[in-house]
Amino acid sequence: MRLKGKVAIITGSARGMGRVFALRFAQEGAKLTICDVLDCEPVAKEIKTIGGEVLALKTDITSEKDTAEMAKKTAQRFGRIDILVNNAAIIGGENFMKPPEQTMAKDWNRIMEVNVTGTFLCCKAVIPYMKKQGGGKIVNIASTAGLFGIPFFLHYSTSKGGVVTMTRGLARALGDFNINVNAVAPGLVMTEAMQTVFSEEDAKQTVETKQLLKKSTQPEDIAGAVVFLASDEADMITGQTLAVNAGEYLH
Repeated sequence: MRLKGKVAIITGSARGMGRVFALRFAQEGAKLTICDVLDCEPVAKEIKTIGGEVLALKTDITSEKDTAEMAKKTAQRFGRIDILVNNAAIIGGENFMKPPEQTMAKDWNRIMEVNVTGTFLCCKAVIPYMKKQGGGKIVNIASTAGLFGIPFFLHYSTSKGGVVTMTRGLARALGDFNINVNAVAPGLVMTEAMQTVFSEEDAKQTVETKQLLKKSTQPEDIAGAVVFLASDEADMITGQTLAVNAGEYLH
């Protein structure tokens, strides 16, 4: 068990990659706070079924109050915060891919509010606890889109590029406190949210024409990278972005 005795917060845990991360962390021995704007209780039940300890919270990561409560309740329940996985994000939904000049300011602002500001607020909430206890691990979920840019998906690409830059800045700011900050940049993973934007045909074309490894990337593939960066094995890694994209983009 690579995370035995560790206390982890995973945002956006109600479905998709967040759910897979939460179950994998529980299998690795972590005590968990799972949180989302959606209902996390079904995932909490799954974790309890496999013997995990879990606290389920309804948390809006764009709310400074909610994120502060998330950190406070985790520390009250488990005594510390060792790991934060910033997974919560939005993609945009159906008909969201548009030329830059047709992108609405309200859509742009909403993406930035959740994906960039929300990630920052979660980090801000846990940093004091990690500093006090002498260390911690923050893993931000970025995206390959934030590395090479998608022209008709500019708001999402820009937001994930912001997560990469934030990761580097936080790593520099927090190194003296033994807090590691890294990011994982998945390629195309057909979660429930991604299916509102990309079709199965899009995914097949990506595998066949863009990836070096000709197989679909699954949430479990991303979970392995996240567990590694959250574990003691990554104690000397900080400020890095690990691309998990089957060679779609060489970072």
